[in-house]
Amino acid sequence: MKITCLLENTASRPDVTPEHGLSLWIETKRHRILFDTGQTDLFAKNADTLQIDLSKADLAVLSHGHYDHGGGLLTFLSKNKTAPIYLSQHAFGYYFNGTEKYIGLDKSLMGDPRLIYTKEKAEIADGLTLFSCNHHPRPHSLGSFGLTEQKNGSFWDDPFLHEQYLLIEEDGKRVLISGCSHKGILDIAEWFSPDVLIGGFHLSKCALDSQLEQIALQLDAYPTCYYTCHCTGEEQFRFLAHRMKQLNYLSCGQTIIL
Repeated sequence: MKITCLLENTASRPDVTPEHGLSLWIETKRHRILFDTGQTDLFAKNADTLQIDLSKADLAVLSHGHYDHGGGLLTFLSKNKTAPIYLSQHAFGYYFNGTEKYIGLDKSLMGDPRLIYTKEKAEIADGLTLFSCNHHPRPHSLGSFGLTEQKNGSFWDDPFLHEQYLLIEEDGKRVLISGCSHKGILDIAEWFSPDVLIGGFHLSKCALDSQLEQIALQLDAYPTCYYTCHCTGEEQFRFLAHRMKQLNYLSCGQTIIL
């Protein structure tokens, strides 16, 4: 399995451009998958630089309904004319940072016939399954960090019902891809206990204190190898990395082989 980071907050090489967001190109033995599209068309420009042909994607997945993961959706639809895009049935909700900044998706796209809306679990291909885990207990939740959902004219803490996770099973290995892990990275690690977990941990607003140290120790107790990025936070990553044996950073332009 080969995974290339098309877009992330940092860059590993000078010829690609970083952006706050995430986009991954995943190649398994049977599928080519685009996971998230960043904020803009930068993921596609970086793909060109990296000699990755987005028109050859068999399918795409949006991890959740925020602009920094689905803002490039229209660009992908124009670059690839056939691949279905899997996203949560809740992806086009009214999502905000606080009460002023709308951070959701472009609602003009919600009726596109290539969008396939998922519920609790969707087996989208052999060895590829999407999970929302909306009915799972979340004892280690850190809260919404000011991210909200507008419903009936009022703002509420976002429960992140629109977030989903891609589990890839190949050659006896279980690889979980998570966009931002809003529902809580500790709970996600416990729910799946994958061999490899890739994605943001949503810890960038956490203090470098005993709570973050406890998160590191709990994650490190699993036999999982982690590749993190984006919303984990660079300072938080360094703090975690000093306390974990199998934590790596995945930057824009970098490729990993699993």
